[in-house]
Amino acid sequence: MEQRAPKTREKILESGQREFLDKGFLRASLRMIVREAGVTTGAFYGYFSSKEALFDALVEKEETFFMTRFIQAQKAFTLLEPQEQTRQLGDVSRNCMLELMDYMYSHRQAFLLLLTKAEGTKHQDFVHRLVEIEAEGTHRYLDVLAKLGSPVQSMAPWLEHVLLSGMFSAYFEPLLHDVGREEAMDMVKQIQAFYLAGWKQLMGV
Repeated sequence: MEQRAPKTREKILESGQREFLDKGFLRASLRMIVREAGVTTGAFYGYFSSKEALFDALVEKEETFFMTRFIQAQKAFTLLEPQEQTRQLGDVSRNCMLELMDYMYSHRQAFLLLLTKAEGTKHQDFVHRLVEIEAEGTHRYLDVLAKLGSPVQSMAPWLEHVLLSGMFSAYFEPLLHDVGREEAMDMVKQIQAFYLAGWKQLMGV
């Protein structure tokens, strides 16, 4: 029994992943997941309390890692001396984006679920939370620039939101369109360079 239990759970996870990727969380059928896994509904509930609990099991670890590393990079940047922030901005953001893109490619199915199939779950605001975190970091950096005496230009909140949303949308495109890992990493460098130059232009620095 102890040997069969992990296999049963794995079958449910594999079946759930296929069903969610095919139909999305809202349209996914628990009955189909159970049938494709070759288990009873009772067996399913022995491992997962609900369809959403199954979805959580497929994405939560990866989402937590991504968010944690993203926030850590933001915090590490704020600990740099002001002059170092201006000098290292490009390197820090590029390195973070490359690290996380590489991680996503190693866990591609989980991020496809997060980015395209999570409507109706607590994970559906994944990108929105990234935009909010990045906006907070941008505001902190603008304060640093102001203290350094740079003639920082103000930006309308709606414009900031549009630009940040567009940046993350561009960032996730290689993964969503099944671009090869190496090509995706090159694209990340170009996307980062493009947006960095644009932000500097708009900030007036």
